[in-house]
Amino acid sequence: MTRLAAATLVLSLAAAPLAAQEDGAEEGGGFGLMERGIELFFRGMMDEMQPAFREFRQLAEEAGPALNDFLTQMGPALRDLLAEVEDWSVYEAPEILPNGDIIIRRKPEAPDAPKPEELPEAGEDGAVDI
Repeated sequence: MTRLAAATLVLSLAAAPLAAQEDGAEEGGGFGLMERGIELFFRGMMDEMQPAFREFRQLAEEAGPALNDFLTQMGPALRDLLAEVEDWSVYEAPEILPNGDIIIRRKPEAPDAPKPEELPEAGEDGAVDI
């Protein structure tokens, strides 16, 4: 009887349930699921963004000639302006005056600007022609 009990104990230990393993699963298989999830996420994002990309491409094709003309006309003036201004952080945001003029003021806490060698002469009414 003890032999039967011992044999039963040995067989029951040998037949203990083991952790199931999926077919094709390898060590670290969780990364495969994460990669698949990320791939599906980005594919969904691309599907959602396709209409916006198409509209942006159409807008760029329509605005391209006008933008090219703008850069042809204003490019030299913008280049000269960028060459004159050393540090844009010392200026306020541009302001449009009621008469349509656009001014860019220096910030009050900004260091004094270097004095230009030649100042334009003021007219009789104090106005300066640029």
